[in-house]
Amino acid sequence: MQRFLLAVDTLNTFIGKLFAWTIVILTLAICYEVFCRYVLRAPTTWAYDASYMLYGTLFMMAGAYTLARNGHVRGDFLYRSWPVKRQALVDLILYFLFYFPGIIALIYSGWQYFYLSFLLNEHSSFSPDGPMIWPFKGLIPITGVLMFLQGVVEVVRCTIALRTGQWPERLHDVEEMEKMILEDAANKSDAEAIGRGSL
Repeated sequence: MQRFLLAVDTLNTFIGKLFAWTIVILTLAICYEVFCRYVLRAPTTWAYDASYMLYGTLFMMAGAYTLARNGHVRGDFLYRSWPVKRQALVDLILYFLFYFPGIIALIYSGWQYFYLSFLLNEHSSFSPDGPMIWPFKGLIPITGVLMFLQGVVEVVRCTIALRTGQWPERLHDVEEMEKMILEDAANKSDAEAIGRGSL
């Protein structure tokens, strides 16, 4: 089971890191647009469309990766003080109550939104050249499927945590600075307690 959980984490981590490079492309595109607009006095016709499509791509394709890293926003000041079984129970309830209905709606509506755009060969109306936007809209149902798959993994993790009282291992690729600071403070506190105990 753990291999399945880590395999899905690995897939979504790969996709998240791959699409993270869109921020570099976005930065270069915006810098080029600023240069053309203010130095050459010849603004591009494609920069606005490119910027919202690249940013939207980055935002959507990082969703499942963020969930795999347990990085979405939550009320941590309450949550982290709870025992693991209570955390898992609350997560499990919320996944079925809110997460899966929302993700299923995203997949269903996103597919229709994309398919109509594809049939119409939709182009952007925000610029004269109007680049195709149906490939961008195609990312919506793909994102939904990746989020659904990661949600299944998180439900399995909740179930294991309810049974064992411990969260199953996650794939670790980077660490949050806050987590590292908290762990360092806990280690120092433990070392000081041991030092006082040995005196």
